[in-house]
Amino acid sequence: ANARASGAKYVALDIGPIGELLAPTGTLNFDDAYAIFARQVRCGAACGVDAIYIETMTDLLETKAAVLAAREICDLPVFTTMTFEASGRTFLGVPPEAAALTLQGLGVSAIGINCSLGPKEILPIAERLAAVASVPLIIKPNAGLPDAASGTLSYDITPEQFAQYVPKYLALGFTIFGGCCGTTPDYIRRIRAVLNEAAFHAPEAKHLSALCSGTRYVPVDGVCVIGERINPTGKKRFKQALQEHDIDYIVEQGIEQADAGAHVLDVNVGLPGIDEREMMLEVIEELQSCIDLPLQLDSNNPEVLEPALRRYNGTPMINSVNGEDASLNAILPLVAKYGTMVVGLTLDENGIPPTAEGRVAIARKIVARAAEYGIGPERIAIDCLTLTVSAEPAGAMNTLSALRTVKQELGVKTCLGVSNISFGLPQRVKVNSHFLAIALENGLDFPIINPNIPEMMEAVDVHNLLHQRDPGSVHYIETYSAPAEVPAAPKAAASNAPDVQTAILKGLGDDCAAATRTLLETNDPLDVVAKYLIPALDTVGDLFEQNKLFLPQLIRSAECAKAGFEVVRQHMAQQGGETPKADKVILATVKGDIHDIGKNIVKVVMENYGYQILDLGRDVPPETVVDCALEQDVRLVGLSALMTTTLGAMSDTISLLRDRGYTGKIMVGGAVLTPDYAASIGADFYCRDAKASVDAARTVFG
Repeated sequence: ANARASGAKYVALDIGPIGELLAPTGTLNFDDAYAIFARQVRCGAACGVDAIYIETMTDLLETKAAVLAAREICDLPVFTTMTFEASGRTFLGVPPEAAALTLQGLGVSAIGINCSLGPKEILPIAERLAAVASVPLIIKPNAGLPDAASGTLSYDITPEQFAQYVPKYLALGFTIFGGCCGTTPDYIRRIRAVLNEAAFHAPEAKHLSALCSGTRYVPVDGVCVIGERINPTGKKRFKQALQEHDIDYIVEQGIEQADAGAHVLDVNVGLPGIDEREMMLEVIEELQSCIDLPLQLDSNNPEVLEPALRRYNGTPMINSVNGEDASLNAILPLVAKYGTMVVGLTLDENGIPPTAEGRVAIARKIVARAAEYGIGPERIAIDCLTLTVSAEPAGAMNTLSALRTVKQELGVKTCLGVSNISFGLPQRVKVNSHFLAIALENGLDFPIINPNIPEMMEAVDVHNLLHQRDPGSVHYIETYSAPAEVPAAPKAAASNAPDVQTAILKGLGDDCAAATRTLLETNDPLDVVAKYLIPALDTVGDLFEQNKLFLPQLIRSAECAKAGFEVVRQHMAQQGGETPKADKVILATVKGDIHDIGKNIVKVVMENYGYQILDLGRDVPPETVVDCALEQDVRLVGLSALMTTTLGAMSDTISLLRDRGYTGKIMVGGAVLTPDYAASIGADFYCRDAKASVDAARTVFG
């Protein structure tokens, strides 16, 4: 009401991040996050807002919870913007392509970027977003980058310079403009002046075939291998894992397939006696915490699929729908609502047609019905169904004929469970690999195979090589060149060290604990920590800094290492030894700032390096920090701030620490800080992430 009274033409409800990490990276449940956003949406809708604006998001799953709340509770337009770092990803590792694919699939009215960077730095990220987006685009940069030269935090470009970037964004298709940190009404007036003379054009529909996780975008513009091993069909050990709730075994199947070169992982946990819904949710969460591949959710039960689709971080594929009306009516609405791809099986109430023509007819029906829900052919992968050649001698040729036709005439992608072809035959791999090569030549996009079988991946790699999908033959040469001879590793290292390191790298807590117990049989407990657990964490940290893994995997590995440290602690207690006292570190978000995600991440990682964290929480007065540091004789204080308006409180806290005689070291971090500003307020260390905080602690404590 106040906004309208002031003359505002439109009023939007502004929603930002909750301030806690969602599971599996954090502890906040998806449904609880949804409920928090739902309360805000209901309040805003009741007050008569014109739109919902969800901004400054870094977690794609949290953004999904907010979008679903907005879309399910009201029919107002929903705008969403995420904030990206200079690396081209959000704080949690989300690339702009994955953000665009997922959010427009959920039906938002516009997507874009706000905060963190200036218009110059955001431009290459905006180009990537625009390449995928088919909805209107929003851009709200900061007023350049922070500039600490004056001793106070300011930004480095003027309103005139800011407005000079508007034409560049218009050329990319951006049509909604604004400003974030450091901008003033004068910046907005300058933007408006440029837009008054500008021509706008509607965004083009991209019609892309793509899948993604929260940290990886996978365009389907060539052969896309789907790993088939997370499926109980014909797998006694996998059935046992489901029955015994052996989640680590299931995750290991995913890791092995990812390492073998799969692009997508099929996830089927249907087994009599198993709660398929709950198992699917748990397996998805565990897989997504340590593997960045997109998933194919393999179930035809809507009661299993919909909860999984809500919790899935990114855009998955559903396996599957078929030509039966009941299946089409149940599955296609989910595909439309969640913006997924879907596998269409060419069978119906009468079973699998024996002819290619019969299967093509069902494919046409699936495509036509999907179009009624706004699902284009680029989001459909037709499976013409592989029949066992020993029982159906003409089956292979019928399948290939149908595959060729649907690919050429319907504009869809294609999918096949390849290994069915050889059931009941000897030397099945020979049959499977040759059939795969033929199917690829006939237009197969999604082979569902076991990527751990070299002959199968060889068929894919050779196909890509010959079809010029391996530029410079780089992948083929790297994969199949004879490896250089290396000296044999010592037996102890070969049998022990890789086990711990692999477990921590892959985030397998039970394996880490077991490997640690083995090491303790022949090693001093402190040596196990110093020579095995800590170096493994360092390797994870190095990969994180190189953008080879991202925050969810970093936290998963840190939590995994905790299992190893706990085994060491218990061992020392049983042996009557005294666990060394941990060095103390204070962590606090400064006065006036309620954002503590970054601080909490630093806490998790540092605790797993063995430091004792005194977490003072958020919105912490300077006096509280100083009193704790002096009373507890703490040698390292860590301060966090996300908001530019609270940087003064950070400076005040450091000044008070020094004024009252604190002689320890101070590290600072937060999205709005720079190394220069940190130095200007008297901090000893600027830490851009959790790994840098560990490095600072090592400098202090040795």
